[in-house]
Amino acid sequence: MQGAQAAFLPDGRRLHLHHGPIDLIVQADGPGRAAALRRAGARFATILQELVDELDALRLPVAWQGVEKRLVDKSFLNDLGPVPQGVVARRMRDAVGPFAPLFITPMAAVAGAVADEVLRVMGTDGLDRAWVNNGGDVALFLASGQRMTGAVADARAHRLAIGAHSPVRGVASSGWRGRSHSLGIADTVTVLAASAAQADAAATMIANAVDLPGHRAIARVPACELAPDSDLGERPVTVDVGPLGPGEIAAALGRGAGFAQTCLDRGLICAALLTLAGKSRIVGTPAALAAFGKEPCDA
Repeated sequence: MQGAQAAFLPDGRRLHLHHGPIDLIVQADGPGRAAALRRAGARFATILQELVDELDALRLPVAWQGVEKRLVDKSFLNDLGPVPQGVVARRMRDAVGPFAPLFITPMAAVAGAVADEVLRVMGTDGLDRAWVNNGGDVALFLASGQRMTGAVADARAHRLAIGAHSPVRGVASSGWRGRSHSLGIADTVTVLAASAAQADAAATMIANAVDLPGHRAIARVPACELAPDSDLGERPVTVDVGPLGPGEIAAALGRGAGFAQTCLDRGLICAALLTLAGKSRIVGTPAALAAFGKEPCDA
């Protein structure tokens, strides 16, 4: 495998970082931009090997038995098994921990955790705003008065707009049509959260919850048949969704929205946009919901 590669895209502003399966697009604005991008490139070069060193453990489901443990002091983290050594690996485990004992592995947060780490080392000195996009999972920094806008995958009626005063600093999407396998049938679930790792883990779990178990129009195969080293093992993942009636679409979205509301009530997310067969459902706090407006608006 080639080492980490870095090159600016044709616009001369966005930095493309590539190493093995990881592709990042990094952007920064402000007088500290050049230094921040150099730090991003230097840190990125070390991340993949750190993850590979702990990959076997990161593919195992977290083992948390204390569902009612307090989230405030993070005491539940003591029950998740051995503590990973790497900074990114620990962030992955911490992001997925609150969802146990439901099945989830730290790999559900890998893209977001990598984005968070690269943004962290970029720092904030001399920056107006910055973002790290890891295949659609985005970590962002916004100085006072700044905001970020963008499109939402598979939801043309919505544009994302996050203001500096919003608690949202991470965006992630999941669904059966995406690059990762899903246990559910959502076309996309886009989650806004306090970090990209938290958004990544929650998007995975909410997308899994958008489902019609046993429906004959849904085709599934064991994940290991598509990817022998998948952390999902023999669990059936969705490979096709046939025509569904309006009531069925509403029922599937309702299941996912119910799970998303639970995530919201527990403080794990700020908002979620769920889409299936041209229909959508939104769950979130009033401030976060503004970010999913049809036109850009401060969140």
